[in-house]
Amino acid sequence: MKSMTGFGKRESLCQDTMVGVEVRAVNHRFCEISVRLPKLVSDMELSLKELVKQICARGRVDVTVTLNGTGSPSRMVKIDRVVARRYYQALQSLQKEFHLDGAIDVNLLAGFRDIFSSNEETLSVEGLSKMILGLTRHALQDLEKMRQKEGAALKRDLAARIQVMVARVEEIESQVPSVVEGYAKRLEARVTRLLSGESVNSDRIAQEAVLFAEKSDVTEEVTRLSSHFTQFRSALKAKEAVGKRLDFLLQEMGREVNTIGSKANDANISKHVVELKSELEKVREQVQNVE
Repeated sequence: MKSMTGFGKRESLCQDTMVGVEVRAVNHRFCEISVRLPKLVSDMELSLKELVKQICARGRVDVTVTLNGTGSPSRMVKIDRVVARRYYQALQSLQKEFHLDGAIDVNLLAGFRDIFSSNEETLSVEGLSKMILGLTRHALQDLEKMRQKEGAALKRDLAARIQVMVARVEEIESQVPSVVEGYAKRLEARVTRLLSGESVNSDRIAQEAVLFAEKSDVTEEVTRLSSHFTQFRSALKAKEAVGKRLDFLLQEMGREVNTIGSKANDANISKHVVELKSELEKVREQVQNVE
């Protein structure tokens, strides 16, 4: 499981130009990719989007490429070593022939202009494009590591919160029989007071208690909730994107909890329902950041 939030940045020098690639990802319902490029490499947008799609299934991802350099071509200087050697040998020959003193050094050779040549080196778009692709891959790797790390933290938190919800539902389930029994006793006491000591129809009391139990029965809701909890835990272990699946399961959990709340005729059960809803909301907020 991965988070949708992450960041990655890589830089490298291409001739006299510093090339930078920055990738930012935040949560989003779908996969939305934005690429900002200098004009020189504006045709790389589709290539960079394809790289992002290989990593991100959901979320908004912003890719920014920057070029920071001198703004002018660099000058390359070349030395013709063959010509330089000939000059050196010629000078040695003259020195020997005419018995000349002095060293034949670099300063002397530098005076022969045809030993040196120079030309302007322009920034290669092809080489630059390859560098940008490489930097983007590395930046996406950094992004992925961060998303995996945050995803692991989210997984632990969600698993703990689901366990809290399981405990609340188990408490609700265990209290339902006592709620029905308590209702029957209260009903009998109320009828006894109204009849002022006359005999009470026990069968009628039992029938009313059964009707109350049927209206208050949350067995189906508890069973479905348990199934949703199991599916939720299973989804937390998946390697693929599960954010939408988790969100759907939370919606189903919410429906079951609301139904239990509407059937609750007991203060303690109502308290557990409120706590369940509170925990559900916290889980929902966390799931919004799951890919």
